[in-house]
Amino acid sequence: MKVTAFIDGAARGNPGPAGAGAYFPPATAGDAPGELFLSLGRATNNEAEYRALLLALEEAERRGATDLVIFSDSLLLVEQIRGRFRIKAENLKPLAREALLRARAFPRFSISHVRREKNRDADRLANLGADRSEAR
Repeated sequence: MKVTAFIDGAARGNPGPAGAGAYFPPATAGDAPGELFLSLGRATNNEAEYRALLLALEEAERRGATDLVIFSDSLLLVEQIRGRFRIKAENLKPLAREALLRARAFPRFSISHVRREKNRDADRLANLGADRSEAR
């Protein structure tokens, strides 16, 4: 089963109150979209981006996806997961390892960069998570 997800992370300050969001467009007309977000407490923007990826991977697995297509407006995250950019930040290495391990569980997996304006739903969800982090 093919599953598509748009992901985003948000941090107010870097680091600062952060959130992660994953948006799953409706699979068919009449279906409701899937909307998930996490409050992360204090984190960097890049940590929030990776947490959004992990959130989407977990949900796609729960949905029984065999073909997972991820879109992110973080070029850094996309290129690091594709292996084109080195991961220099020590705090991102364990998140990237976990994401790559989870991604390998899908027979088909792709991750692509998308312009920010095409990622509004995931951005909204990530900001909900950051709002909850600020309220703590």
